[in-house]
Amino acid sequence: MKQILFLSFLFLAFSCTPKQETMEQLIDRSMAVAVQQSKNMAAALSDRPDMLPKTINTETGELITSDSGWWCSGFFPGLLWYLYEYTNDADLQSLAAAYTDRVEKEKYNTGTHDLGFMLYCPYGNALKLAENQAYTEVLLTGSKSLCVRFNPAVGLIKSWDHGTWQFPVIIDNMMNLEMLMWAYRESGDPSFLKIAESHADVTMANHFRADNSSYHVVDYDSITGAVLEKQTAQGAFDESIWARGQAWGLYGYTMMYRETGNEVYLDQANKIAVLMIDHVNMPADMIPYWDYLALDIPNEKRDASAAAVMASALIELSDYVDDCLKVKYLQVAEAQLRSLASPEYLAEVGTNGGFILKHSVGSIPHNSEIDVPLTYADYYFVEALLRWKKL
Repeated sequence: MKQILFLSFLFLAFSCTPKQETMEQLIDRSMAVAVQQSKNMAAALSDRPDMLPKTINTETGELITSDSGWWCSGFFPGLLWYLYEYTNDADLQSLAAAYTDRVEKEKYNTGTHDLGFMLYCPYGNALKLAENQAYTEVLLTGSKSLCVRFNPAVGLIKSWDHGTWQFPVIIDNMMNLEMLMWAYRESGDPSFLKIAESHADVTMANHFRADNSSYHVVDYDSITGAVLEKQTAQGAFDESIWARGQAWGLYGYTMMYRETGNEVYLDQANKIAVLMIDHVNMPADMIPYWDYLALDIPNEKRDASAAAVMASALIELSDYVDDCLKVKYLQVAEAQLRSLASPEYLAEVGTNGGFILKHSVGSIPHNSEIDVPLTYADYYFVEALLRWKKL
C-alpha cells in the first residue's frame, strides 16, 4: 500500500510540473518576435533611405541610426535575409533586398577592416538563397578593398587607422576573413586564401595568452612586423578577458576550420570554447558578463551579444568534434538560447525600438552603448536559432 501511495505521489508530482518548451517551440516563438520586430524596424526607416539601425536611446526609446559606413551597417539587412530564409515571406525578401542596397557603396571602402560584417552578412546570406551576379560582384570588389589593408611584412590586415597605434589589429578582425574565404572559392584567386590564412595564423601566434584567452588589441611595427604592445580598448583592463572578443575568436577559428580543414584552427576554437564555458566567472544561465574579469562581478552588466555570437559558434563547432565535446557544446548553446529567448532578454513585440534582444554592451570603457539592444546581437541570435533548427 505504501509503495502504491508513493508511486501515486510521484505521478502527481511529475504530471503537475510544467513541461519545458521544446527547442522547436522556442525557435518558432522567437522567430515570430524577430519577424514582427524587424518589419516594424524596416517600416520605421522606410522614409530614411540612407539610414540603418544602430541602437536606441534608453532614456527616450528613440531609434539611433547610422549610415552605411558604420561597422554594423550590414547586420540588419543580413538579419532580414535570415528571416526570409526561415519564413519564405516575399515581403521580407523585398525588404532584405532594399536594405542590402543601402550598403552597396561600401564595396569601395578601403578605410575599414569591417567589410566582412558590412558586406558579407547581407550579400553572403543573399547568395546562399539565390544566385545574383550583381551581389557576387559586390563581394568580390569588397574583398579586394579589404585586402588593401593587408601588410605582407606584418602578415595581417590592419584594423584601425585612428589612435596612437602604428599597426593595430583587434581580435574582431577574425570575423572578416569569411568574406575572403568566400572570394577564394568563388574566384579561385589564391591571394584571398593566403591573406586569410596569414591573418589567422599570426593572430593565433600573438593574440592568445597561456590560458587561451585573447587580448583585444595587438599593435605591430609596420616595417618589421614585431609586436609593440598588447592591450585592450573595450575590455576592463589590458590583461582582462573581454567577453565578446573571446566570442569573435571562437567564431572566427571555427569558420576557418570549416573553410580550410586545418586542424590547427579546430584546436584553437576548442581551446577558446573550453575557456569561455568553464571559466569560474561564467554565470549559470551562460550569458557572460561583458568582461570575465570585470572588477565588480556579480554586479557587472551581462552581454547578450557575446552570448549570441558564442551560441552560434558552438552550434557549428559541435559538428566538428567528438561526441563528448558535441554534447557539451550543444548543452551550453541550448542554455544560452533558452536564456536569450526568456523575457529577461527577448523583447516584447512593439517595444525595444524594434530590436529583438535586450541587454547588450558596446563599450563600457567608452561609456558607449551600455545595456542596450544592438544589431549584431539580433543577427547572431537569429543565426544561432537557424543553425539549431538545421541540426
